[in-house]
Amino acid sequence: MEFRQVQYFLCLFEEGTVTKAAHRLNIVQPALSMQIAKLEDQLGQQLFERTKQGMVPTAAAREMYRLFLPIMRDFANARAQLICSDGEILGHVDIGLIASITEGVLVETLSAFSQKYPDVSVKVADGYSTTLIDAVTAGHLDAAIVNKPRRPLALTVEHIVDEEMVLITSAGNASTLPRQLTLRQVASLGLQLVLPTRGHGLRSNIDSFAQNEAIELVPKFEIDSLVATIKLVEQTQLATIVPRIAVHQALAAGRLRSHNIVSPRLIRQVVAVSHPRRPLNPATKLFLAMLAKNMILRLQQQAEGSVHGTTGERSSADAE
Repeated sequence: MEFRQVQYFLCLFEEGTVTKAAHRLNIVQPALSMQIAKLEDQLGQQLFERTKQGMVPTAAAREMYRLFLPIMRDFANARAQLICSDGEILGHVDIGLIASITEGVLVETLSAFSQKYPDVSVKVADGYSTTLIDAVTAGHLDAAIVNKPRRPLALTVEHIVDEEMVLITSAGNASTLPRQLTLRQVASLGLQLVLPTRGHGLRSNIDSFAQNEAIELVPKFEIDSLVATIKLVEQTQLATIVPRIAVHQALAAGRLRSHNIVSPRLIRQVVAVSHPRRPLNPATKLFLAMLAKNMILRLQQQAEGSVHGTTGERSSADAE
């Protein structure tokens, strides 16, 4: 088994067709097909089923992909670190983000990062905290920014920020609610809530606070999509509980109103996780640092805007 064959295999697995994989590898299609055929002969197993729709991986191919992807990622990271030793930043960033971060600061971070480091490619996946943590553990992602889980992890965990979660309503629904309220009031006021499903890290945080208060939050709808949740709240009398950073644009535009939950304050801890035996390449470290800086800056801006009344949120007098 040759290193080149493994590279070709991984590319074909990800692209799904010989045409796309050959284009990505910048080689001719017959050369790719020949190397994959040699690899199958060496392994004594069929790796792909040739269909009209493309190359469908077999069970053996899925297992090979699972085993070799972390190895190839480690090789690429080691190569990038050696190349970057002279100050030039090259390579690839492959990270995961929870949806609230994706909605909050990802676009501006990508824009600034690409301008500063034009030779670095970036791949971002979003998902549940548990899913992203599993992907980092398996070597499918270099790192991830997630809600800090309550269970201990066999990963390197770096604290980024503590973030307050708030009750969010539409602009038209805000006048019926106080500017500040307790979590017990959220449960007793008859609010129709839309929350993530119980497998979601954000829901786990919310439920843990509710359990400590000996109350139960019963949502009318359970939706994991943050985008769908926010649109639903904007257009209806529903309410939700989310980190403020996830809805800062809608708050500033006046489409949504936030209501602070003061007893208890709902705080989530946002952390970066990476594998202790797979050092991050310089490009990934720089991207994570820029992302964390933008998150902290956004929270500071929100805090200052709230104090000076510039976040697009009405004062309690305006709401009456």
